[in-house]
Order: sequence, then structure tokens, then C-alpha cells
Amino acid sequence: MEYLNIQDKIMEINELQAFTSVSELASFSLAAEQLHLTQPAVSKRIAALEVELGTRLFDRIGRRVTLTEAGRALLPNALKIIRDIDESRRVIANLSGSVKGRLSMGTSHHIGLHRLPPILRAYTQQYPGVELDIHFMDSEQACSAVEHGDLELGVVTLPAARSEKLLLTKIWDDPLDIVVAPNHPLLKKTPVKFDDLSQHPAILPAVGTFTRDIIMNVFTAKNLQLKVALETNYLETIKVMVSIGLGWSALPRTMLDHELRALCFNLPHLSRQLGIVQHRMRTLSNAADALLEILKNNSTQH
Repeated sequence: MEYLNIQDKIMEINELQAFTSVSELASFSLAAEQLHLTQPAVSKRIAALEVELGTRLFDRIGRRVTLTEAGRALLPNALKIIRDIDESRRVIANLSGSVKGRLSMGTSHHIGLHRLPPILRAYTQQYPGVELDIHFMDSEQACSAVEHGDLELGVVTLPAARSEKLLLTKIWDDPLDIVVAPNHPLLKKTPVKFDDLSQHPAILPAVGTFTRDIIMNVFTAKNLQLKVALETNYLETIKVMVSIGLGWSALPRTMLDHELRALCFNLPHLSRQLGIVQHRMRTLSNAADALLEILKNNSTQH
């Protein structure tokens, strides 16, 4: 089936978009919400695609929706076709020089709460024609989504390792402090040593996250094991758990307040880098370029 023949192919592209949305969400009703369509309209598009291909793409058993073998075979090709069309639209739109259209980006909850609000306020005031499509997710997931072409940009904690596919641009240094509750026994020790921390429960981001790796690398170098009591990727939740005395953690200095105490210790300086992730081979839209410019200007001010 030749989807890129211009004549009479717009509906087939819409059918592919419906197909990929149902595949992603495993739900016709959720796909309809995502596409701003009615559920019957989504079902009609899927049915038309199945007729065109001469095979069933989904099994519908009760409320469960799963891909058939044919559906699984079609999915990567459908995603590539949609990405190629989006890329073509960006290239053509960029020729006009106007800053408008949809900008899909990913960011972490922490950056979205503590870093981006003034930047996005300035951006939307300067470029009201841009429709921001912001996805809140772990930095690792955002990097993966950019790498696979699902998002145009990520504003995230940057990975320590370089990537052949991703271009990383640092915007902010984000120092981390070892923090405890105001009545924690570690506050009686000055300075705190590695061994002291290893003997008390820790509350850390999950294994495999960029922030967890930064913390663990320090202790692994000293052959020390940590007593991890809780794991969560939400730094605001970690802050609450630390403040009520459930353990120590390493949190961005920007989060310190009267509920936490930073320890005085002879440990290496801990810091993350926050910034922009983009695909090296992807042509950015004018909307994305404009956001990059504002972010880079913000970097020079901090």
C-alpha cells in the first residue's frame, strides 16, 4: 500500500494515526481522546485500514485490545511513515520562518516545577502561535522518546554517557546536597563520613536513573553498600519522606528549606547537569529552535 501518493492519501494517514494511537494506549476510547475524535470515528478508521490491508489488526476480547500478528508487523512501519511526514512538514514550515505549530517535548516533574515555568511563560507570550504538547516523565524515558522520534525535545537531567544519536546541551548545573530531617542523628557528626551514611537508611531515586547513578558512583568507588529503605523517582516525594525522618537522601540544593538540613561532610561534590536533549539527525521546527534560544539565554544568566 503506497501511503505517500499525494492523491487521496490524507485519509490513509489519518487511519495510520488512529492505528498507532490505539496500539500505544491499548484502548479505542483513550485513542479517541488523544486524537480529539469520537470513539466510533476511531473504530471507522481502523476498520477502513483493515479492509485496505485485508487483515485484522486488533483482537478485541471484552475490554482488552491487543495487536494481532499483522498489527505487530505494521506498527514500526506506521510509526516511521508518520515520523517522515512530520519531518517533511517541519522542513516545509521552517521555510516560512514563522514560529507556530505543535511542539512535543518531554521533561521531568522536578524540572517542570522548579526550572521551566518562567521560561515557558516567556515563550508562550512571545510565540502565542505555538501549541505546547508537554509530557511529564522520567528523564530516561524522555531521552528514549527523543531518540525514537516520539518527541522533538527533552528538557531533562542529562545522561553522563554521550550518545551517538542524541545531542546534549547543558543549561543548568544542579548541585546536590546530602539532606536529613532536623532531628536526624547524623547532624551530631561533623564532618560526616562515608561509613556514617552507609549505616543509616537512604531514600533514593530508582536504580537505572541518572540521579541514582551519580549518587551510587561515589559509594561504589569506596566499596560501600547503602541501606536503601525506599525508592521513588519523584524528588518531591523523597523530600517529604526525608523531612519526616525516614532516611537521608541527596536532593537538589534548590529544594532545601526549613524542613531539611544539609549535612557537613567530607565527600566529593555531587552535581547533576540539566539541559536539552535532541536527536542529532532530526530537523528541528522553528518552534523548537525558538525554545532552545530562550533556554540557552537562561543558561547565560545562571
